Amino acid sequence: QVQLVESGGGLVQAGDSLRLSCAASEVTFKNYVLAWFRQAPGKEREIVGGMNWSGVRLYYADAVKGRFSISRDNAKNTMYLQMNSLSLEDTAVYYCGAPATPYRTTWDLKDYTYWGQGTQVTVSS
Repeated sequence: QVQLVESGGGLVQAGDSLRLSCAASEVTFKNYVLAWFRQAPGKEREIVGGMNWSGVRLYYADAVKGRFSISRDNAKNTMYLQMNSLSLEDTAVYYCGAPATPYRTTWDLKDYTYWGQGTQVTVSS
């Protein structure tokens, strides 16, 4: 069963950093692509970035390249999203997601079936 739990959101000021965590079941962590998405008020959910099951393939959306980075702790079955130089435009609910099938590398929202509960990130000026 695919289980995802996000944590680490909060209220920060522009320019600050924040690290989000996505804890997964062991089967999920070892067999699925995991990706970060975000959804701002009134906007569609969009991909932030992701990592495949081996940790070899990484993807970042253009909006976050150079500011955000994704890493993983295999011992904890946890993926992280390190967010630096946060701006007001980064304010959103951040979700960890997995696609419907294992061993499939995709960064398309429509392919994602499994979601965590989301964690709010609010950046203030």
